[in-house]
Amino acid sequence: MFRFNIITQSKRSAARAGILQTAHGPVETPVFMPVGTLGSVKSVTPEELEACGAQILLGNTYHLYLRPGREVISRFQGLHRFMHWPHAILTDSGGFQVFSLARLARISAEGVTFQSHIDGSAHLLSPEKAIDIQRWLGADIMMCLDQCTAYPSSGEEARKAAETTLAWARRCKRAWETPERGHPALFGIVQGGMHPELRRESAERLAELDFSGYALGGLSVGEPLDLMLATAAAALPLLPAGKPKYIMGVGRPEDLIDLVCLGADMFDCVLPTRNARNGQLFTRRGVITITNAWYREDPDPPDSDCSCYTCRNYSLAYLRHLFLSRELLGYRLNTIHNVHHFVQFVREMRAAILADEFEAFKKRFYENREI
Repeated sequence: MFRFNIITQSKRSAARAGILQTAHGPVETPVFMPVGTLGSVKSVTPEELEACGAQILLGNTYHLYLRPGREVISRFQGLHRFMHWPHAILTDSGGFQVFSLARLARISAEGVTFQSHIDGSAHLLSPEKAIDIQRWLGADIMMCLDQCTAYPSSGEEARKAAETTLAWARRCKRAWETPERGHPALFGIVQGGMHPELRRESAERLAELDFSGYALGGLSVGEPLDLMLATAAAALPLLPAGKPKYIMGVGRPEDLIDLVCLGADMFDCVLPTRNARNGQLFTRRGVITITNAWYREDPDPPDSDCSCYTCRNYSLAYLRHLFLSRELLGYRLNTIHNVHHFVQFVREMRAAILADEFEAFKKRFYENREI
């Protein structure tokens, strides 16, 4: 049930437009996926996400496994019905959260043993269990379990993590192929730190396993921007051209447009929702900090060119008042705007690629940045 079709590619860069066909409908690429960590995108409803143009959400395997757990979600036949989302869902493997949140995580050939950050209970996350959890979540796209590395990491640390990731990828694929190959999709994850030769080796060896798609993990973990782009530029061309290419956890508008130029198709990031709750709004001119006294009496919307619910109905002065008053509505309206901005920004990139105007679109983007 999963297919990826490339519609067109820019004549002057690797930017491309395509369509992912999933069991829960088509997803046009390039695509930005809002993050629904706990089965919800914080503060907004599925209907509001649809109004923003979202086609696919990201769910978090680690968190949903620990709470509410298999018994609850299985009663609803999966995450779609549980969270009232009728469109596609991608679930991560849980690996990143184990390394960043869990207590006393220990890696072995079998998998990762860890203590829950919620109640301290002991768990083993193996490649097979990661696939099993994502199956009962009902994901349209699943991710292989991988080992993340921090920045900076030594060549030896990055090599060991990449080798573990490859071994786990093989086991994930075997678990995915039984009993029903092809639904859902399964993506392999390229690791290797910021070491080009390790990234190259990881990409080439994963490509031999013929996954449904491929992701670059371990980016945007504190490295300089130029190093992140150089790492992506080295790895993306090595991945199979006919498969979707996903950059995990990277999300500034500048990053998205540069990575699309390098051939990336899919993105997720908590930036639009997290920054909304911290009073930052993304606009075509740059980022607005809503606490700025400049906006105390400003009657204009955050972005006069934006068609989101927030910009159609509310002023910067009101949004500033809500945020300073810690009114929950402020977080909600800020989030609606930011999610809409990110989703539509990537859709506009897609339209520019289809019209063979991507390079002009990118030039205008940087010329319009004022704040």
